[in-house]
Amino acid sequence: QVQLVESGGGLVQPGGSLRLSCAASGSIDRINVMGWYRQAPGKERELVARITSGGSTDYADSVKGRFTISRDNAKNTVYLQMNSLKPEDTAVYYCKQNVILVDLRYLEVWGQGTLVTVSS
Repeated sequence: QVQLVESGGGLVQPGGSLRLSCAASGSIDRINVMGWYRQAPGKERELVARITSGGSTDYADSVKGRFTISRDNAKNTVYLQMNSLKPEDTAVYYCKQNVILVDLRYLEVWGQGTLVTVSS
């Protein structure tokens, strides 16, 4: 009913930048919270950043000042601008969106994940 398509991952040198995108499609009435999570090898998945429908944001301490989350409600898309990347940012990044369907059901939907590798 709802699909998320992520893009923008890849290999970047330390200090570099990447921009991730996550677009939702399907029988969507509106989307409440949109967020980005990441999972590094051998570690648990953790919240990176999230943004409410009103534009309020929340960041993990490790990315504050370096990453910026934003959203385009008309496109059902959330973005993550990542600057000053560090090797410890290497992980698979997952998008999650809290979706209200046209029939008013609520769904939490995850993207397929996109790999970000920070290495020289």
